[in-house]
Amino acid sequence: MYEAFYRLQAKPFQLSPDPRFFFSSRGHRRAVAYLVYGANQGEGFIVITGEVGAGKTMLAATLAQRLAPKNLVLGQIVSTRLGPEDLVRMVAAAFGLEQHESKAVMLDRLGRFLLASNEQGKRAVLIVDEAQNLPSMSVEELRMLSNFVQANRPLLQTFLLGQPEFRRTLQAPDMEQLRQRVTAAYHLGPLDERETEAYILHRLQVSGSQGDPSFSPDAFSAIHEFTGGIPRKINILCDRLLLMGYLDKKHAFTSADVSVVSQEMQQELAPAAWRVSQQSN
Repeated sequence: MYEAFYRLQAKPFQLSPDPRFFFSSRGHRRAVAYLVYGANQGEGFIVITGEVGAGKTMLAATLAQRLAPKNLVLGQIVSTRLGPEDLVRMVAAAFGLEQHESKAVMLDRLGRFLLASNEQGKRAVLIVDEAQNLPSMSVEELRMLSNFVQANRPLLQTFLLGQPEFRRTLQAPDMEQLRQRVTAAYHLGPLDERETEAYILHRLQVSGSQGDPSFSPDAFSAIHEFTGGIPRKINILCDRLLLMGYLDKKHAFTSADVSVVSQEMQQELAPAAWRVSQQSN
């Protein structure tokens, strides 16, 4: 709606992950480095955790794009509360395998697929997003899948992306064997105030902005204060801010405008969640 008013070529603050908009903050840059490092190592588990909306799904999308040209077979699942058998079925589907009622048959097909990929000079990488939703037994099932090997080399490598509570799952006594296979782990924190400003300007630039709309320094500070530097919350707030600007024919935003929009959001959108975010930062 407001794209034409600001002469933008795309919506800058969309919630769906698009690698074109990936912002290389210090934390996101390190997280990507860990993921790429893990892919190059070809073994073990890489664990990335972060708060809700911190950008973990964007990391997964960016990784998939960067690894696509390489000799990798990439599978990706967004986990719900899957039991071990359903998890195996989802993993198989992520690699394009036909489904079967029997878990044993699915494991056999998956093993054959991984072996064939390896013989073709390709490595299989599985990305599990929202890993905190997996029961412990399903996490253990992922560890068992890492036992597919040929010539002492793992045939499947797994990246686990989840919210902070997933770290508690991994610290459980029965997760010792999996912890020993984690080759790298990183926690993705929020953006600081300077990064919040750079993040907003980056997304506007990618969308084709030529400086319209503009933000005053205190507007950037207010956005950071309200959102706590969480990218998804920044997107939601800035999207509403640009919508207000379109309706009121505004081309420049100040902290007063941010305050108006943030107050509206506190009244309309889960105010308790926003207030908790502000208190914790």
